[in-house]
Amino acid sequence: MAMTHLDLDVLQTFVSGIELGSFSRAADRHGRSTSAVSAQLKKLEDQVGAPVVKKAGRGLALTPTGEIVFSYAKRLLALNDAAIVAASGARLGGKVRVGFQEDFGEGVLTDILGDFTRAHSSVIVEARIARNAELESAVQRSQLDMALLWQTNTGSLQNELGKIPLHWIGSAERVAECLAAGQPLPLALFDAPCILRTRALEALDAAGISWRIAFTSSSLNGLWSAARAGLGITARTLVGKPDDLSVLHTLPHLPALGLCLQHDSSGTNPTLDFLTRLIEERMAIFYR
Repeated sequence: MAMTHLDLDVLQTFVSGIELGSFSRAADRHGRSTSAVSAQLKKLEDQVGAPVVKKAGRGLALTPTGEIVFSYAKRLLALNDAAIVAASGARLGGKVRVGFQEDFGEGVLTDILGDFTRAHSSVIVEARIARNAELESAVQRSQLDMALLWQTNTGSLQNELGKIPLHWIGSAERVAECLAAGQPLPLALFDAPCILRTRALEALDAAGISWRIAFTSSSLNGLWSAARAGLGITARTLVGKPDDLSVLHTLPHLPALGLCLQHDSSGTNPTLDFLTRLIEERMAIFYR
């Protein structure tokens, strides 16, 4: 019996569709039509002999076979990337400079740069953790080769990777007490200017909920500490959220925030494409 050879291109589309939560988003990501993606999905199901996805409400979920294929697909794609990197690694060197928001400064940054340096040990990596405006300015002045940035109200940033949901995070009891007593909602937010601060205040104003700034900080750890102590409610993504803090569902809905990977237009580095791919793949799990 001849063995079936899975198509890595098909597996990449399948994995992207699951991670992005939509095969139409996968089509956009890979520059294909939705009909082409549907044909790829059918090809995969024909190859494995069973459906890999099923309807779940308005979305899709993996079937038992799909769970197996998804697990192996990620490993096969990782091996493919490792093989390409290993084959080209001897020719790569130099330096890359990358900036991240503090939200991504621990787990995400560690994973991405760990994978990168293991693949390209001869490349010098300089990483900067900073606020949006500082990172955007550094890219514009060619002080960074690339930076992961929040899309601002001006829409000045390009190369949006996806949108990440924002959530109210803090003490549900504190919120209930303030609303019941008609007191302004205490907030723990970054110093202005801050796009997340702006979105939070706009949502409360639109809902007619009074608020007061109870705590400000230039540090994300400071906001987590304030939320943990009950000093105020904050508005952040779930990226890096401490396990002991709760997501609050009783406050007004917050719009998702676009995430952009901004590159320095003055030049390129031969290792940036690989780093870009690592960032795109790692961040895809957070998109709405």
